[in-house]
Amino acid sequence: MKKLLTVLAGVIGVSSVMASEPVQLSLTPDFAIYDRSERIEGVALSIWGENPQSAFALGFVNGSTGDSVGLSVGLVNYADSYTGCQWSFVNYTKGDFTGWQGGPFFGLLVSGVNYTGGSMMGLQWGLVNYAGKLNGLQVGFVNVADTAKSGVQIGIVNIMPKNEWFSRLPDELAPGMIFVNWHF
Repeated sequence: MKKLLTVLAGVIGVSSVMASEPVQLSLTPDFAIYDRSERIEGVALSIWGENPQSAFALGFVNGSTGDSVGLSVGLVNYADSYTGCQWSFVNYTKGDFTGWQGGPFFGLLVSGVNYTGGSMMGLQWGLVNYAGKLNGLQVGFVNVADTAKSGVQIGIVNIMPKNEWFSRLPDELAPGMIFVNWHF
C-alpha cells in the first residue's frame, strides 16, 4: 500500500529528493509517503496524518507536530503549537495557538470543542472553548480561560477564575459571568 501512495504522489508531481516535502498522503502517521518527522510545506491529505507542517491539511484527523503553520480542516485537529486556522469538530493545541479555532456552523449553532493549553491569541468559536491564557475572543456556550492578558468571552457561561468579583471595573468583570466576561 505504501508503494501505491508513493505512485500517487509521483503522479501529482512529488519529488522525493526535495528538502521539504510539498505533498503528504497518509492513511496513518506510520503508513504514509513520508515519515512523521518530515516537514510538509504544501498539502497534506490524510485519513490520519501527523507531521510538522506549513501546509493545508485535509483529513479526518490532522496532527501537527512542533511549530506548525497553516489551515487544518477535518473532524479532529491536534497540534503541539499552531499558527493559522484549525477548523473541525474538535481542535486541540497542547501549547500556544495563534489564529482561529472553530467548527462547522449548523444554522445559528456552532459545533465544536476548542482547547489551547498554553497561550491563545485570536478567536475561539465553538460550543466549548478553553484557553490556558487568553489574548483574544472566545465565543461559545461555555468559555473558560485560566488567565487572560486581554480577552473577551461571549456565551452562556464565561469563566476567568483569576478575575476578582467586580472590584477592578472596568478592566475586569468577574470570575464567572453569564453572557459576557472580560479582562484587560
